[in-house]
Amino acid sequence: MPHRPIRFLIVDDIDQNIMALEALLRRDGLVVDSARTASEALELMLQHDYALAFLDVQMPGTDGYELAELMRSTERTRGVPIIFVTAAEMDEARRFRGYEAGAVDYIFKPIDPVVLRSKAEVFFRIGRQAKDLERQRDEMQDIARHRDRAMAQLKAHADNSPLAFVTLDRDLCIRSWSKGAERMFGRAAGDMLGMTATLSGWLDDQGAGLLTGWLDSRQDGAPRFSAEISLDHADIGPISCEVYGSVLSEGPGRQSLSLQVLDITERKQAEEIRSLLIGELNHRIKNTLANVQAIARQSLRQSASLGDFETSFGGRLQALARAHSILSDATWASAPLDQLIDDQISSGTLDGDRLLRDGPPVELSPDTMLRLALTLHELGTNAAKYGALSVPQGRIGLSWRLEAGHLVLTWRETGGPAVTPPENSGFGTTLIGAAGGGDSGAVEVDWRPEGVVWTIRLAEGVTRLSATAGALEAPVAAVTGRRSTLEGCRVLLVEDEPLVALDLRYELEDAGAIVTGVARTVAEALAAGQEGQVDLALLDGNLKGEPVDEVARMFDDLSVPFCFVSGYGREHLPQGFDHAPLIEKPFRPDTLRAILTALLTREMRPAAE
Repeated sequence: MPHRPIRFLIVDDIDQNIMALEALLRRDGLVVDSARTASEALELMLQHDYALAFLDVQMPGTDGYELAELMRSTERTRGVPIIFVTAAEMDEARRFRGYEAGAVDYIFKPIDPVVLRSKAEVFFRIGRQAKDLERQRDEMQDIARHRDRAMAQLKAHADNSPLAFVTLDRDLCIRSWSKGAERMFGRAAGDMLGMTATLSGWLDDQGAGLLTGWLDSRQDGAPRFSAEISLDHADIGPISCEVYGSVLSEGPGRQSLSLQVLDITERKQAEEIRSLLIGELNHRIKNTLANVQAIARQSLRQSASLGDFETSFGGRLQALARAHSILSDATWASAPLDQLIDDQISSGTLDGDRLLRDGPPVELSPDTMLRLALTLHELGTNAAKYGALSVPQGRIGLSWRLEAGHLVLTWRETGGPAVTPPENSGFGTTLIGAAGGGDSGAVEVDWRPEGVVWTIRLAEGVTRLSATAGALEAPVAAVTGRRSTLEGCRVLLVEDEPLVALDLRYELEDAGAIVTGVARTVAEALAAGQEGQVDLALLDGNLKGEPVDEVARMFDDLSVPFCFVSGYGREHLPQGFDHAPLIEKPFRPDTLRAILTALLTREMRPAAE
């Protein structure tokens, strides 16, 4: 509030009297106004606040007594002190009338300057004190408004915060309980305030001991603490909470504990799930590596040559990888059997035109899916080498049914060469037998002359679907042509894994292609592509953590045919490039050559999405 001067008012119909009083009253911080009639005086008093009014008793029209009575009848002017100024002799009756009209004193003419200044000084100081009190009142009101606004903001933050705010006294009695605490613990403030935290059931004895220890701390200032405590929810019981506490002093021997509580139940559950998932991931990885090791050893042990080993091991590894892709798309939950069969067709292991399948829609657990993927691969490979798929008129019948919750799957070959039982069982037969999970009698074979019949019983890991799922489209049409047209083709490899790049380079050079270079980063790939003289490109789905969208766009702009070579599924690759086929890692050499040959000759047909 800005400083305002003290104001006096002189009411007299004679200018000389006004000038004399003004001269005697003049001082710093004082403004003296004057009026010559009662109406002028009342108008001024409606505009200003006066600390003192000097009223001449003898005035024409409305005299000083009448003006004083008018002032006392109005709320705004009722509190203005009045000193009457008069030259007349005063009898008791007239003096009484003046005091009755509201006068606080009289000054008689001729005026004694000392008396005038002495009396005026009293009212000047009273006026100044009144102004100071007004200013202090206004300042206190401003402070109160700011305090109320700050308290309202704090309360709004506390009520809307995900934290619970709780205050306890020295005896752990609850003194405040925020809206956040009501939401977090399902307990109304009215039920908690005034209760001890332990008797209310909110805090157990162990937690009470911890908080009491905080209150007993001898640290200087306002000590701060934090801990994980189990606190009780009214409906669901104990929940895990992270508690931050500050000990506040409220005078000698008096303390309170301010708590901020965060519900970490979901975080603890997420940590537990993450730990379980990491353990499960480690388990799956080690199991997968152990399976790959076993497949590699047994394939090598029973292969007549290195070429046979490469073909058998690569096919089995590819079957395992494709089954992993199916399970990854299903977030490692159950996946449909039909999808596994479609995948075997799209990879070229089975011929969809010569496969007759029949059975109810079922889903397979991850372990069952992986075993059956290897089994179907071995059955299809054996049929292509020695059985029904080795001749044009051969057919495969694949049927399954559910019996008492078990899946009975039958593989029946017809139209192929005459069958004779093998003298020795190879590793492929062992893989087929593993489909039943190792249970005795789960896998049976009947070497009929007209065609072999395998019966596989799966006792677990099978769930019947409620509705029939439509057959899934193969991601890429099967490529039957094996004739290489890569001779002299200039190929750019975009791959950041050195061993994979080396393997791809050997396969391409064996097929007669010329590898113009290997780009391991996006920048290197863009530079190599702009240099030109590239007939074909192989593009990894990710280069050292960088997306390859820009590289794929460059190949399209340069009209360079390319394909993705990646461990990612199509949904994780750059979007808008469905015309580029996908070769999944690990790759089979024959599949690599066939897809690249078809890409060059524009025989590749993308499947409908």
